[in-house]
Amino acid sequence: MKKTVLLNHRLSEIIASMGHTDTLVIADAGLPVPPGVTCVDLAVMRDVPRFLDVLKAVATELEAERLTVATELQARGGDLPAAIQSFFPQARLDSVPHEQFKALTAKARAIVRTGEHTPYANVILHSGVVF
Repeated sequence: MKKTVLLNHRLSEIIASMGHTDTLVIADAGLPVPPGVTCVDLAVMRDVPRFLDVLKAVATELEAERLTVATELQARGGDLPAAIQSFFPQARLDSVPHEQFKALTAKARAIVRTGEHTPYANVILHSGVVF
């Protein structure tokens, strides 16, 4: 049995297959998944699992050099952008309008759907390298 934090075999497999600059999206329950993009649907019910819980688990296995969020998330205020950054302190945090964010998800290796019901609780993780 696997010893690391991330136990979901499909998500672990996707992360293991990622190369430099590949992207992985951690999403709230409402973000649309573009045709052809793999969806790892973890949503069980409203707010289960939570966005930050999934992001925390992914951060144990994925090296991210850049993070992209919607400008609408930052405009809402609150602690979520800082919480996202805290899991990847070395990564640059960028923001783009939500419509552009959704367009960028079409190039993702996968979208991980959580049960999160907080508006704009989405992040694109841009894979880095460990050397």
